[in-house]
Amino acid sequence: MGKAGVNDTAETEERELGAAGAQLSTAPVEGAGDQPAGGPALGVIGWARWFWRQLTSMRVALILLFLLSLGAIPGSLVPQNDVDEMKVQAFKARNETLASVYEKLQFFDVYSSVWFSAIYLLLFVSLIGCIVPRSWQFVGQLRSRPPGAPRRLNRLPAYTTWRTGAEPEEVRAAALAMLKGRRFRAHEAGDAVAAEKGYLREAGNLVFHVSLIVILVAFAAGQLFKSEGGKLVVEGGGFSNTLTQYDNFKSGSMFGVDDLDPFSFSLDSFTGTYAKSGPQRGTPRTYEAAVTWSEPGGAEKKQIVEVNRPLVVGGTKVYLNGHGYAPVVTVRDGKGEIVFQDAVPLLPIDSNVTSTGAIKVMDGYRDRNGKKDQLGFQAFFVPTFAGAGKGDMFSQFPGLEFPVLALTGYRGSLGVDAGLPQNVYQLDTRKMKQFKGADGEVLKQRLLPGETMKLPGGAGSITFEKDVKEWATFQITRQPATGWALGGAVAAIGGLAASLFVQRRRVWVRAVRGEDGVTVVEMAGLGRSESAKLPEELSDLALTLNAEAPTAPEPVDATAEGAER
Repeated sequence: MGKAGVNDTAETEERELGAAGAQLSTAPVEGAGDQPAGGPALGVIGWARWFWRQLTSMRVALILLFLLSLGAIPGSLVPQNDVDEMKVQAFKARNETLASVYEKLQFFDVYSSVWFSAIYLLLFVSLIGCIVPRSWQFVGQLRSRPPGAPRRLNRLPAYTTWRTGAEPEEVRAAALAMLKGRRFRAHEAGDAVAAEKGYLREAGNLVFHVSLIVILVAFAAGQLFKSEGGKLVVEGGGFSNTLTQYDNFKSGSMFGVDDLDPFSFSLDSFTGTYAKSGPQRGTPRTYEAAVTWSEPGGAEKKQIVEVNRPLVVGGTKVYLNGHGYAPVVTVRDGKGEIVFQDAVPLLPIDSNVTSTGAIKVMDGYRDRNGKKDQLGFQAFFVPTFAGAGKGDMFSQFPGLEFPVLALTGYRGSLGVDAGLPQNVYQLDTRKMKQFKGADGEVLKQRLLPGETMKLPGGAGSITFEKDVKEWATFQITRQPATGWALGGAVAAIGGLAASLFVQRRRVWVRAVRGEDGVTVVEMAGLGRSESAKLPEELSDLALTLNAEAPTAPEPVDATAEGAER
């Protein structure tokens, strides 16, 4: 055979093997459709097609996914306006130069920034453009049969052969039954049986990428339609799910007031117990709020709300977020008339619930001359006092064991009549004068439950009653599509596992009659990627088939037999 004939044969074998190994994956061929070097210049349509091919390639999708994860880092490390504006303002006050740079980079609003939205949308388009054609191609593969055997099976990476006395038709029938019993898609194609297995790998790959789209859509829906707010409730107090009841409230751009689930609840009691000794001293052991809740027209129901066990009403979840104390105080004017009596929530400043706040008497108070005035008190509360002369006034334990309330009094304008919003836990003393004692010193006093601080000049008094209520803060959130996001995450993990651990492979069994009349059996396998498991699987299949079509004895050479005689 001449050189041309050898080349023709090699090309024919390459084409046959290529057909047998084709469509083991729906992944697009890298570089397919790229402009060849030295080819004609691309026009506008050509460049548009090139850009679309690049955008919808799996390589670019992975790069965009990495950039999205990288872009989320500032959102975790830098305070966000949509989470806590107070922390953002505090950060800006501490880092003026760095804050100006972060403002330009939109690091205080990462998830609504232009650059994060651009990455998000590009990833969304890339995944859809990549998945849709691969899905149709995969459906086509499922509807088609495995390709026939190539001419030379011995060129495949896994190969075995033997001779048998069984008929070729019997061998092929046994091979077909065996392969179908091993859950291969198999059929007879000419003188061979073609079989294929491992479609779960490509299905898992597609499920993984579809799940990413589901997660992205769920995240977008959650951001657009979400609502969340906080509410501090003192024991005996309540909350109704309306905008005016929230202490703070944030929502997505597509959220409407009508989306609020109608319900209300009251805080019956808060129970907190803490470890009293050992290295875990002060660590909460019991941390729960007993609430009574109801929906319009429905019966009242009782429930215990814990940190990781929220109250769920419709699509809204009520989480227990924090806890503190609200000492009950009574303020009297110079005539002894009660002008204020209530539990005043104070905010904790450390893990032992050392708390600070303000007591404001805005209406009803008159001085000794009968003139209307306003009172204010800066309050410092510790649930467990160390004792006089034992260091600073900080709580030694979060439980209510030795409560002490320290007060400093002011009189004048609280600034509430200006119409400007004011922090209820802070006292604006710019237009107020501090009370001073007979010695001219600032009036300060530590009170035990039941004790009273007299105000100088017949201005009245303030009493720390023998009652300290507890309060709890609740986070009321409505986050739609969280179930879709969770389902997408679970499906993505399952799809990724299938695409990593399942191998797609093809097996061919050829049975033909040899020149001496004995059947020659050939078995070969081809996988998408090289794996030691493919030869092992082929060996197992060959042993099973060999039991049905056992190896025939080797023919005896007649010349050698005559020489022996």
